[in-house]
Amino acid sequence: MFGIFDSLPRLGLIGGIISLIFGIIVMIFPKILNYLVGIWLILLGVVALIIYFT
Repeated sequence: MFGIFDSLPRLGLIGGIISLIFGIIVMIFPKILNYLVGIWLILLGVVALIIYFT
């Protein structure tokens, strides 16, 4: 159980890096925003389910 909480800072770092990359992509290609938001929400949901069930 404590192993999950040890990985949270790393997940925060990965989330921040992905958010920066998505932000840059949206600035270059504004029409792709809907797809990036959808992908981001799916990734967050999958990570949350993996953390919950492990």
